[in-house]
Amino acid sequence: MVERIERNKDLVQELVESTATHVGQIATIITGAVVDVAREVGEIFTDGFEMREAAQRAAVDGGSDTPATAESDGDADADIVTPDSIEPGQTD
Repeated sequence: MVERIERNKDLVQELVESTATHVGQIATIITGAVVDVAREVGEIFTDGFEMREAAQRAAVDGGSDTPATAESDGDADADIVTPDSIEPGQTD
């Protein structure tokens, strides 16, 4: 009888150890994936910030793609149409 109980105890112990090992490996995989995703999202935001800063520097340096016209006072934002700047009935 003791032999049977000991065998079952050993079986349960091995099952618990194996399960813990597998759960640990799965947790490591998930942790690595979360780290990789966070890094990629961070790089996306960094790229966006860098592009915005480059566009701002280009506007300050006068390096915008649209040349200044005689009617323009040189203010790069003056030619930007926003919903607030459109009068009722005006198309653009």
